[in-house]
Amino acid sequence: MTYLKLEVTMEKSVVLVIGFWLLLLGNGVQSHRQDKKHQSLPRDQPYRTGYHFQPPKNWMNDPNGPMYYKGVYHLFYQYNPYAAVWGNITWAHSISYDLVNWINLDIALSPGDPFDINGCWSGSTTFLSGEKPVILYTGSDTMNRQVQNLAEPKNLSDPLLREWVKSSHNPLMSPVDGIDPKNFRDPTTAWQGPDGLWRVLVGNEMDGHGRALLYRSQDFITWSQSKEPIHSSTRTGMWECPDFYPVSIDGKNGVETSSLDKFTKQVLKASFDNSDHYVLGNYTAVTDNFLVDTDFLDNGSDLRYDYGNFYASKTFFDSGKKRRILWGWILESDNTTDDVKKGWSGLQSIPRTILLSKTGKQLIQWPLEEIEKQRIIKVSFENKELKGGSVLEVSGITASQADVEVSFSLSSLKEAELMDPSWVDPKLLCSQKTASVRSNVGPFGILVLASKDLTEQTAIFFRVFRSKDNYVVLMCSDQSRSSVEEGPQKTIYGAFIDIDPLNEKISLRSLIDHSIVESFGGEGRACITARVYPKLAIDNQAYLYAFNNGTLDVNIPTLNAWSMKNAQIVSSTKRRKPNLN
Repeated sequence: MTYLKLEVTMEKSVVLVIGFWLLLLGNGVQSHRQDKKHQSLPRDQPYRTGYHFQPPKNWMNDPNGPMYYKGVYHLFYQYNPYAAVWGNITWAHSISYDLVNWINLDIALSPGDPFDINGCWSGSTTFLSGEKPVILYTGSDTMNRQVQNLAEPKNLSDPLLREWVKSSHNPLMSPVDGIDPKNFRDPTTAWQGPDGLWRVLVGNEMDGHGRALLYRSQDFITWSQSKEPIHSSTRTGMWECPDFYPVSIDGKNGVETSSLDKFTKQVLKASFDNSDHYVLGNYTAVTDNFLVDTDFLDNGSDLRYDYGNFYASKTFFDSGKKRRILWGWILESDNTTDDVKKGWSGLQSIPRTILLSKTGKQLIQWPLEEIEKQRIIKVSFENKELKGGSVLEVSGITASQADVEVSFSLSSLKEAELMDPSWVDPKLLCSQKTASVRSNVGPFGILVLASKDLTEQTAIFFRVFRSKDNYVVLMCSDQSRSSVEEGPQKTIYGAFIDIDPLNEKISLRSLIDHSIVESFGGEGRACITARVYPKLAIDNQAYLYAFNNGTLDVNIPTLNAWSMKNAQIVSSTKRRKPNLN
């Protein structure tokens, strides 16, 4: 039997603690990390993660309605309970006290009514007066139209919120007045304006352009559409999974979604073109006017949460620790045949805290602090000189399941390669200048999930270029040699980072977990997530290296690396009452 250890502080109510242990003792509890029989999965699972959230099997996509309620974190997510492919979409439900270790509960919402018979699709949670949580979600109805529906907890005294009831008023919002019924989905967390009315956004596309439709309601039942969307763009297509929330200008804490604090910026996020893009702006609550600083894809602007494999994200305000937390869906990069064979598809990212940068021009993301409790064995060194063309093994940890923090400093940049003005696409530039292409300053970084002979390797690295007025730092995640297998996608990702390499160190943190690598450059100013499927560099045959393939030497002021222990994810399954007849 696997025991789940969760830290419960004294401030959590006795009811929560008792309820948790009753849940464990009164229901069948099984571990997904170790109980292969329960998983009904093939034994050989080199790509299954150790400390990322994923269900025991089958398909998972968007995170939905994350929230913090009476000391318990809740995560809902799009889930197919029958197969490792998309379809039969429900809202699965898991709970946690630390956002690392989880209990899977019964499915919260399943198709079955005329307004969602073809799927319970993405949505959000909102707290009404009296701290009552409710769900707004998209249903695919009998005519395959996308409509917006409401669900409420059956028992508010249950901190685990195990049962949900769909409203008799559903659907609350339908695609009328020329709205495309195939492109009308993913309601945001609602917020309350100074007039007491609730507002919510719904993603939409009109004439090939992305829009966030605005709706208002007094009672959360009857909704009226605003004449104008809160924002739209002629440069994008359909906006999926929109998010709209304030961030503090001083950057110290997260901000509640309905906050009317003047010292905030507003974030509008939209998922399109396989990435999560965002804009910053000023929102006037009285008039519902949102004025952006720089619009989506305008003047070369390309603000994203993550420049790699990261989509359909959702934030929530953690009232317990006064922070805003971001979840994102990490897709597979193999093929459907492989997914069916291994019996599962999809991961959730490590939850990230999200703040406004000191410059006010972008967001900063960082893995939540609780993940550091998974660190066990540590290796470290300081002031290591990496000669040009050298590779340094970092041994002593489990390289297939690790957390690495490293910084690089450069003594001279006079010989940095001149930046060509046409190099405006960082992804393309990383694809042209892979880890094997030498220049003066770079590439330097780390090789993760690498085989001993480096036949397989995923390289996360930096290059520094010289322009007329400053220096440009490029961050790349190169998967071109991640596997000797031909099937998986080996996309190369890239991002420019707002760093002054003359006056600050170039830092990197990478979370490595068998088939996923989440990397944070410049203390979270740029994030790149990759999925990889090595054939040789698996489990204890995976290695970690620092490298410098440039001609100039690079110094490593500090490198710290840890093995990461498994998160505990267990299932609570209802037991049927015995038949006494």
